[in-house]
Amino acid sequence: MTNLSTSDHSSVVSINLFVALLCACIVIGHLLEENRWMNESITALVIGICTGVVILLITGGKNSHLLVFSEDLFFIYLLPPIIFNAGFQVKKKQFFRNFMTITLFGAIGTLISFIIISLGAITFFQKMNLGLAIGDYLAIGAIFAATDSVCTLQVLNQDETPLLYSLVFGEGVVNDATSVVLFNAVQNFDLSHISTSVALQLVGNFLYLFITSTVLGVVAGLLSAYVIKKLYFGRHSTDREVAIMMLMAYLSYMLAELCDLSAILTVFFCGIVMSHYTWHNVTESSRVTTKHTFATLSFVAEIFIFLYVGMDALDIEKWRFISDSPKTSVSVTSILLGLILVGRAAFVFPLSFLSNLTRKSPYEKISFKQQVTVWWAGLMRGAVSMALAYNQFTRSGHTQRHGNAIMITSTISVVLFSTVVFGLITKPLVRLLLPSSKQLGRMISSEPVTPKSFIVPLLGNEHDPEVDLDEQNIVNSQDSETNRGDRNGIRPSSLRMLLRKPTHTVHYYWRKFDDGFMRPVFGGRGFVPYVPGSPIEQSVHQWQGEAKH
Repeated sequence: MTNLSTSDHSSVVSINLFVALLCACIVIGHLLEENRWMNESITALVIGICTGVVILLITGGKNSHLLVFSEDLFFIYLLPPIIFNAGFQVKKKQFFRNFMTITLFGAIGTLISFIIISLGAITFFQKMNLGLAIGDYLAIGAIFAATDSVCTLQVLNQDETPLLYSLVFGEGVVNDATSVVLFNAVQNFDLSHISTSVALQLVGNFLYLFITSTVLGVVAGLLSAYVIKKLYFGRHSTDREVAIMMLMAYLSYMLAELCDLSAILTVFFCGIVMSHYTWHNVTESSRVTTKHTFATLSFVAEIFIFLYVGMDALDIEKWRFISDSPKTSVSVTSILLGLILVGRAAFVFPLSFLSNLTRKSPYEKISFKQQVTVWWAGLMRGAVSMALAYNQFTRSGHTQRHGNAIMITSTISVVLFSTVVFGLITKPLVRLLLPSSKQLGRMISSEPVTPKSFIVPLLGNEHDPEVDLDEQNIVNSQDSETNRGDRNGIRPSSLRMLLRKPTHTVHYYWRKFDDGFMRPVFGGRGFVPYVPGSPIEQSVHQWQGEAKH
């Protein structure tokens, strides 16, 4: 066997160390599972920093990382599995029940945060003579409007606090997509002459990207469902089913990148559609495999990112540029943290108030303690902010300008401080703010802990008990409305029902359309092709046999 070249050998050594560190993060994270303060992301970040220190000492202060932070590696390889799994595992009923609030927080809220941080940056940083242009200030607004709610989601429970979890989780995904769209929009416009028309163009471009990205994700998900339903790969090989699901999900992300759309939104909605249709079209073993495969890939990618960020934080090159002005760097970091706190509060509390006006039941309203939790959940900054900052202020991972070096090191400082300090306080804060388990009894979601798909067989005539309950509610309310209307000589319309109970009404009519048209064409629960001898066919017959006895 020929000897490896020096560069190849160093790459192999780096990868060996990195994989060993990933294993260490998982083991230590497991041991600290019950710890009141720590979580996996903070563990990975701390291990990354410690490794960076060790490498610095070994190399005599010349180098601190095994792998240079690469924006391409982050956006093309690490982010897709995390976002896809988020869509694939989300409890769709909770997500869409709170869809308007999530969109309000994720899109409008991010815009408010973007404006406040940009204006704050212009006000404070211009006085410091950092040598930044107007485009840089707006980019700073987009970079620091991107939240990282991983720490909070690791603490919250999807089954105990469904409303809160769906708000924090949904807003996090929409926020990331909105921040990236805003960042790209700012880069694509001539900002030397800002006018009303430029502002309207920005908004128009944002809406166009938002809608087209979502549509592309839905189409990709439906296409995968149709292909798997028609060809039914499972009769020959379950491996092909799993492979085609994974590849089509990734294809949707890369297509969005190719078309300059928001790949985050595309792959998120592709995940939702695949879990609703495609997942039910594959064999029983493929369902278990895909569920765990996507979750594992997402988990490893998350740890990889935090480890990566921690090690890159000690890159000696960047810190050398600002060694002559440490006070400036500290003040820039402090100002950014202050703007993040204010920008977050400026939309969470007012938008929660507006959202509560539309919620009639006191249990559906977002309480003040929940609002504080939502506000806190969005204070952490993570890899999305890092990747956008590298895009704006470096070329090929390096920076030569003093102002750019200060922004890069300040971004690293904000990410480290917010993740470690705010992240450490998250667990005790959430336990303090959220109600006890006795009070939670009234709030617990009607959905079981295990997805119904695992416990309810796929029967053509079997109804979803959750759906039946919702449909019964809407029918009952329609009946009572009808009786009242008959007495007054007026019959209610669908429009009046929509205004009275918008969520239930939209859900009711969506289910009718879904069962009447979508599921017969694209598959889904109750519309699976039965192939003799297939695991699905056997499980259905087994269930039917038990039902008869």
